[in-house]
Amino acid sequence: MESIQNTSKVFIILGLLILINILAAYYYYYIDITTDKRFLLTKESKSTIENLPNPVFVKILLAGDFPAGFKRLQQSTIDICNQFQNISSNFEFEIENPLSGSEAQNNEVKKELAKSGIVPVNLRIKGSNENKEQLIYPYAIINYGERKISVNLLENVYGANQETNLSSSISLLEYKIVNGVQKALTANKKNILITKGNGELEDEQIKSLESAIYPYYNFDRINLDSSKFLDNYVDALIVVRPTQKFAERNKFIIDQYIMNGGKVLWFVDGMRINLDSINTKIEIMPEVNDVNLTDMLFKYGVRIEPNLVLDIECAKIPQVIGKQGGKPQVELFPWYYHPLIGPVSAHPIVRNIDRILSEFPSSIDTVKTKFNVVKTPLLFTSQYSRFQLYPMKVSFDILRYKPDIEKFNKPHLPIAYLLEGNFSSNYENRVEESMINGLKSMNIEYKTQSPDNKMIVVADGDILKNLYDKSTGKFAPMGYNKFEELPLNGNKEFILNALEYLTNDKNILSARSKELKQRLLNGPKVEQEKSFWQFLNVALPLILLALLGIGNFYYRKNKYIKLT
Repeated sequence: MESIQNTSKVFIILGLLILINILAAYYYYYIDITTDKRFLLTKESKSTIENLPNPVFVKILLAGDFPAGFKRLQQSTIDICNQFQNISSNFEFEIENPLSGSEAQNNEVKKELAKSGIVPVNLRIKGSNENKEQLIYPYAIINYGERKISVNLLENVYGANQETNLSSSISLLEYKIVNGVQKALTANKKNILITKGNGELEDEQIKSLESAIYPYYNFDRINLDSSKFLDNYVDALIVVRPTQKFAERNKFIIDQYIMNGGKVLWFVDGMRINLDSINTKIEIMPEVNDVNLTDMLFKYGVRIEPNLVLDIECAKIPQVIGKQGGKPQVELFPWYYHPLIGPVSAHPIVRNIDRILSEFPSSIDTVKTKFNVVKTPLLFTSQYSRFQLYPMKVSFDILRYKPDIEKFNKPHLPIAYLLEGNFSSNYENRVEESMINGLKSMNIEYKTQSPDNKMIVVADGDILKNLYDKSTGKFAPMGYNKFEELPLNGNKEFILNALEYLTNDKNILSARSKELKQRLLNGPKVEQEKSFWQFLNVALPLILLALLGIGNFYYRKNKYIKLT
């Protein structure tokens, strides 16, 4: 009777385990007990997935056998997609290895993926006997009807190790996939205008900017001289490094665009100088870049200082140090006027982005405004920075001497600010009658205060600039240093995140604020207590198992000897 009861219990337990496994195959459920709540979705992400009108299919190109780090990225991508699928039956996904066919088939796949800008990562795997290389595609392709959006799942931050990059990649998975879904759902792209006519960057110099925003936005260039008013169809206006003064009429157009809720990204240099101008002279005295925008920016809450920022963390440029065999010897030197700026705050616009290459930036100061405007600094110099006030001299002589770190004593100078709140019109109490009449002719009311609005001011227009080869028609990406042949992704990431933040009311960028903290071990403590933990984890279980076996042997021996 007792044996029958024991057998029944075994079958009941087995039945429950089988039932749980069957339910787990159809229903995905999890409980987040982490301190940083890394697995909880933001409400904006949930809302986007819950309200999918039609099926969205996501193809993850990460199937295969990878090292532990990339295995984490693979599994985390599957987990996040399982969460989305649990929220909406319209979200479907699969994982595949695009390079699982023959060599000829794989070559065709590579060509097709390259047409969509999907390029593989060459992963070097260290083995016990030899090192091998493996091509992987850390991408997800989001399909909605006939629209396709490719999402790069792998972060590549300059100067960071692989573990840090993978942790950043995992923390951004939710944002990247939801952002891609949202882009695929949007039938009508939002409209971006880029200014021209005031000595701004030429068309060839913003080719990289245009290629970056093309998949997500409609864009065009606008000369404000030929415009009377910026309508609501303009979702954002980008002012790209003007070098000539704005007419008051054109400033009024921008001002009223802001007063009616328009979003503006200002990329304005504080000083007028470039590297080519120094090459032709022994030294140069830069001029203040007076483009007649100081009063407007001051009214909105910031002032671009008439200075040049220098930073020990900077890009490098070549200099001739001598001759050998009749040929000049060239060496790269740090050029302090081209700082590698980055975020210090955790704002979602700049969270987890790469460093940004800047050229002769100025610092920004904030001023008191009539209405409440929240001023959030986004980009900073490093801890070892300083500035030169106007008037100043700039020459290559600075490269002859090692930097005195004690003189670089102005840490974290702000280069970019986000302004949010109600802006006051720059023309309040001083608007000309002709301007008022111009608005009346279009049945538009002059406004002195904006609704709750936002804008971004950056004191360096070269952040958006790309190099252009006229002979070939090819252009380099934003943030590319031709001397070091080093591309920085931060320039592109910053402008795309800034546009997303300004134009997207759902604010899915909040998902970028997640941080996957690396739980690093205490190195000295590990070394000191290594033997103890090795004994605890390896030897102690074996000893306990042996003791239990011996105890069980004697227990059974004594029990059955007494019975016989």
